[in-house]
Amino acid sequence: MTVHLSRNQPRRTSLNRQHQEHFRSTANVNTTMCHVIVTCRSMLWTLLSIVVAFGELIAFMSTDWLVGSPRTPDAVFSPHGATAAGEAYRPTLGIYGRCIKLPHLQRGVLCGPYAAHFGEIASGFWQAAAIFLAAGILLLCAVAFISVFTMCFQSIMKKSIFNVCGLLQAIAGLFLILGLMLYPAGWGSDKVQLYCGQDAAPYRSGLCTMGWAFYTAMGGTVLTFVCAVFSAQAEIATSSDKVQEEIEEGKSLICLL
Repeated sequence: MTVHLSRNQPRRTSLNRQHQEHFRSTANVNTTMCHVIVTCRSMLWTLLSIVVAFGELIAFMSTDWLVGSPRTPDAVFSPHGATAAGEAYRPTLGIYGRCIKLPHLQRGVLCGPYAAHFGEIASGFWQAAAIFLAAGILLLCAVAFISVFTMCFQSIMKKSIFNVCGLLQAIAGLFLILGLMLYPAGWGSDKVQLYCGQDAAPYRSGLCTMGWAFYTAMGGTVLTFVCAVFSAQAEIATSSDKVQEEIEEGKSLICLL
């Protein structure tokens, strides 16, 4: 009887060791899921992604894409400009909104959408531009939302979140480029000619000048591709040897410059 117990004792010991190793490996996995990793490059990428998304969104909603020539509320418009007595102002025209001053309005400029629905947007080119710009901004906003959680989760479905977000930002940048290329093609519409004169034509703004919203959208597009490239650097920073050393030491909050 004693011999039988002594033979089974090594088996029990090995089984106990296997259970302990399995428990430790499970604990290590759970611990890894709780790590908060913040590096200088990953934080910079996150902040830049948020800024780009909000910048493009604000530019898209703005009416300052085209700035008309100075005029007064009761001005008579001619190819040479607006002529009338009174205080002059410069109306602005966006993709779906505008800012004008009505003769009976005494409290400044009235801003709002000129299109009650999508079909009333000034030009078919502007409609296409609005679709591409909206798609790109939607992707950028999604990436900006996900980027906040990259401090806690660096992978999804066994793929790096930074690489996935960088790919989405590159696609968003292509959408934005298409939208910005189609936008000047709609300058020949009747709506634009009302603000910019009869000389306005596709890719020719006539008497109008470009507003800050257009330049903001262009700058945001460039920064979108910068974010897409910089996402790879953020991924390298969060998976560096220094981060792995901090994890092996059992730290749950890892901050590296």
